[in-house]
Amino acid sequence: MKIGFIGTGIMGTGMINNLLQAGYEVVVFNRTKAHADKVLAAGATWADSPEQVAADADAVLSIVGFPQDVEAVYFGEHGVLAGAKAEQILVDMTTSAPDLAKRIAQAAAKQGAVALDAPVSGGDIGAKNGTLTIMVGGDQTAYEQMKQVFAAMGSTINYFGPAGSGQHTKMANQIMIAGTMTGLSEMLVYAKAAGLDLDKVLTTVGGGSAANWSLTNYGPRILAGDYTPGFFVKHFVKDLRIALEAADQMHLDLPATKQAKALYQAMVDAGEGDLGTQGLITQYASWQASAPRKD
Repeated sequence: MKIGFIGTGIMGTGMINNLLQAGYEVVVFNRTKAHADKVLAAGATWADSPEQVAADADAVLSIVGFPQDVEAVYFGEHGVLAGAKAEQILVDMTTSAPDLAKRIAQAAAKQGAVALDAPVSGGDIGAKNGTLTIMVGGDQTAYEQMKQVFAAMGSTINYFGPAGSGQHTKMANQIMIAGTMTGLSEMLVYAKAAGLDLDKVLTTVGGGSAANWSLTNYGPRILAGDYTPGFFVKHFVKDLRIALEAADQMHLDLPATKQAKALYQAMVDAGEGDLGTQGLITQYASWQASAPRKD
């Protein structure tokens, strides 16, 4: 199977490398060709547009930044849908709006193609190591056909229902991450103020009932003053905005998620949207006053 892949950023690069290592032929497109240099050097080939990717590939995967980018990739003049073929499977793996996933599925169906929404979790580490969690919505038969491809990039892969269901699952995931990131930040601020050994705190808390992925993976980065992005703050703000908009549509109030979004939005407003999500701790003045920074 020849895989088309659109988006060669932090996430896409790791995912493409794993597809290549699994033996797939991969043709890629990215808005800035230079950002595809690593995967091209690893064996991927280049296409000049999303339309050409779709025309050249058996299945098309995409992971880009924002819903407006997804819109352009699929519905643009030279977008995926302009080159899509009957029975082709189109998979958007961007974290995006459930309603947009439904629109893509409907548009693909009109051309005899099938679309899945399959956002991922696991950050740059999961993308590099092929251990992403992949949450899939859309046609179940198409999901079964793509499971082997997904397995080259992820270790936890689940199907959740019709178009948009994968995106809704990712929103639930991001709501949970918002809580773990605020908890991690405030735990460290508190422990530092109490004069505790922060390395020992991470080890101890990580060995008990408060253990979580954010603590294990981002705690050491925070202590090292490393706020380089595994996942950009500006993208997390986008995700939380989508989650809160979807919650509003379902008549839900999520006050803790609203507060987390406000904290991360303050980082974007301060020009720190390109930091990693662990940079949230810089919003706490008592930490920032003396903590090292290596971004």
